[in-house]
Amino acid sequence: MATATIEEKKLKKLVKSALTEALMEQRSFVQDIVEDAIEDFALARAIEKGLGGKTASRETVLKILQGK
Repeated sequence: MATATIEEKKLKKLVKSALTEALMEQRSFVQDIVEDAIEDFALARAIEKGLGGKTASRETVLKILQGK
C-alpha cells in the first residue's frame, strides 16, 4: 500500500479551499446556525438580567403578552 505525503502548507491550503467551498454551497445552513447561536446568547443574557430584577405576577405577564 502506497503512502502519500503532502506538505503542511499544501494541506492547509487544500483544507481552507474545501472549507470555503462547503460554506459557500451551504450558506443558508451556516446562516441558520449563526442566527440560532445569536438568539441563544441573547436569551441567556435576558434570563440573567431578569434574575436580578423584580418578579411579576402571572396576570401581569399575560396582560403584556396579550397586548393589554
